[in-house]
Amino acid sequence: MQETTANQVTANATSSFTEHLQRQRPDLLPFGQLPSGQGQQLPAGSAATPLQAPHGTTIVALTYAGGVLMAGDRRATMGNIIASRHIEKVFPADQYSVLGIAGTAGIALDITRLFQVELEHYEKIEGTLLSLDGKANRLGAMIRSNLPMAMQGLAVVPLFAGFDRPAGVGRLFSYDVTGGRYEEQEHHSVGSGSMFARGALKKLWRPNLPEQDAVAVAVEALYDAADDDSATGGPDPVRQLWPVVYIVNRSGAVRVPERELAAIAGTIIESRAVAQREA
Repeated sequence: MQETTANQVTANATSSFTEHLQRQRPDLLPFGQLPSGQGQQLPAGSAATPLQAPHGTTIVALTYAGGVLMAGDRRATMGNIIASRHIEKVFPADQYSVLGIAGTAGIALDITRLFQVELEHYEKIEGTLLSLDGKANRLGAMIRSNLPMAMQGLAVVPLFAGFDRPAGVGRLFSYDVTGGRYEEQEHHSVGSGSMFARGALKKLWRPNLPEQDAVAVAVEALYDAADDDSATGGPDPVRQLWPVVYIVNRSGAVRVPERELAAIAGTIIESRAVAQREA
């Protein structure tokens, strides 16, 4: 009897925590995955009158000489209302990767937590870190599972970056709402202010940027996005609010201290003020 139970446990063992939840407690998944594979459905008529839920924007990411960097503003909006000025949208996924999510804030945060547990579970079961491509693929599968909710207005669009230790380089991946994965070169941005942020990144980014310069480029790209997109929050010296910025290199993922971001933002604001006075 004990041998049978042990065999059943071995047969049910999986390195994917998401698969484990799908088998045992599908109701706990953020995208409401049911045993039949059908996504959770919203009440009838909700597609015509979408839920008013906080949305997060904007995320930027870029490669630099030692790895990759990701930054996000601190604003969440709900329609024409600022729902939060303090939200964080960029998180460490594990020791060598970071995740930034734009879209429906509640679902995005749940997917982020599930992805973090997914990578930790894999490491405990397999005794090694999942490859960067493997992490990117698993995140795509999670986003694909959220498609029924996305079709009804509750979309989540991530940006994923990490340091590929075997290759010794930082890499960056974008996604669409169907879970399609695309490796980006140089830099990328998602969210409502992404159009303006990408314009800034195109002008400011250059190959092999030093780390400090890369942080300044990301902050300035978010500053430009906030200047033209009302859903993006720029640096706020009055409230002492600065973007969330993570760098990922051979040493791992590290959050840039707020005092450094305050100094960089202050320099950008002062240079813009001088240019305005001289115009």
